[in-house]
Amino acid sequence: MTYFVGGSPQDILQGLAKKYLYGMRRNDDGELFLTRVDQLDGGQDNSIIINEQGTGEENFPDFEEGINYLSGVDENHDIVYPNLRYPQLKWDSRSLTYYVEQDTGQFVQRVSEDYVYPEGTSTPGHGNGDDSQVLANSDFTDAAREYND
Repeated sequence: MTYFVGGSPQDILQGLAKKYLYGMRRNDDGELFLTRVDQLDGGQDNSIIINEQGTGEENFPDFEEGINYLSGVDENHDIVYPNLRYPQLKWDSRSLTYYVEQDTGQFVQRVSEDYVYPEGTSTPGHGNGDDSQVLANSDFTDAAREYND
């Protein structure tokens, strides 16, 4: 028999209406980043930066579990809180995975099903990586360079 101090795993899961946090942002080149954090997974790889370093008045002050924030960009497409790493934050109880199907170009959403991204199409900067290293030395970057030349 297993004993728990505090709530059981079932109690915790029932108490979490929204288990996953999704953050979306763009870098200066317009590349879109989407990150997913599972509240029940621990570790360094399952963390998210809400505010970058900077002055306090440029921070997003109202981060709260379960509350979506989709207004990080105003009607002029300007960032509302410059230190906020993800101008759009959404909570969901489902594990959602997004990708673009290579053969058809269709944008696909999978619910509670993993997807293995092909090499060279995803970036190391999707989470908390350095934007200057995004897509460095990948097939996608080489193809984009050839297209722009």
